[in-house]
Amino acid sequence: MPRNSHPASFQRRAILQLSGMAAALAFGRTALAQGLCSDGYGQPRCPLSREAATAPIPPVFAPTGWKTTALESIAFEMEDYQQEAAFYIALLGWKLRSDDGTQAVLDIGDWGSAIFRQVTRDTYAVPPPQGRRVVVSSFAFVIDSWDANRVAAELQKRGMKPIAFTSGAFESFFVKDPDGWKLQICNGLGLAQSRRTAANTGFAKPLPFGPTGWRTEWLDHLSFHVSNYKASASFYSNLLGWVPTYDEGSQNELAIADIGNILVRGGNPFVSSPAVPRKAVLDHICFGIAPWDADAVRAALLSRGLPALPDLHSFHTQTPNGFNLQIGSLIRHGRLT
Repeated sequence: MPRNSHPASFQRRAILQLSGMAAALAFGRTALAQGLCSDGYGQPRCPLSREAATAPIPPVFAPTGWKTTALESIAFEMEDYQQEAAFYIALLGWKLRSDDGTQAVLDIGDWGSAIFRQVTRDTYAVPPPQGRRVVVSSFAFVIDSWDANRVAAELQKRGMKPIAFTSGAFESFFVKDPDGWKLQICNGLGLAQSRRTAANTGFAKPLPFGPTGWRTEWLDHLSFHVSNYKASASFYSNLLGWVPTYDEGSQNELAIADIGNILVRGGNPFVSSPAVPRKAVLDHICFGIAPWDADAVRAALLSRGLPALPDLHSFHTQTPNGFNLQIGSLIRHGRLT
């Protein structure tokens, strides 16, 4: 179940000309890369033997014993936040929670929230890739057994410098992962709690097209590129209790409680190569939707002028600000746990 990156535009055009889902999905299974070691070990993209490539590393620190209980939020930055928010409302059925004129907060069903922040070309926290005007800048998760003093002490014990953020009963800490990625650890009395009440249904920005009627019910995966995937997988596993499912040699898929999965992808520390700057990029997200019918989903995307690039049980499309959004079938039963 490892996932792939977005192919070139000429491949997209070719795929859109395929007739029928059988042909399209056959292309997806054979032509799309599934990790650097998908072609085998001891070859240019994956130079190590299987044993060497998948060998474990010492844990980056001792486990905290914490468990992740909820997705607090995924934060996006873009140059037109209302345009992006309206797109997700129409396409994936997200609901407006608030809009203060600089950012909108949307409910992703009853299990997650998305924050869409307005920025200018010069004020992104994370510079966007060429050709895009949107990035994911951080994510936040709720943990069990919250005690702010104890949480701060455990973070400091593991070499982190927690920065507290509170708002009423909501308490949290911002920390940086091994690549400097911003992670927020929360107590569950923020957006996770607000989702228990009804969200707004109106939005100031007109929707870009008619609603699809889809519901977003599952975080199939976050595609998270880092400089040392083994160290990052160890960090999140030991800090937040995420469960590794396999180490392919260039990526490791972790299960985030009952929320979904994250593909941690990047450099293998056992490969001798020039040092690269520490950097983390969340390049795409796949959401599981319902109802799912592959032909109907493809037709709905194309009828709205959106790309529909097939992947395994899913399609890649693109948001107004250029984010690679993947829409998949609801396959919790297919998790590698």
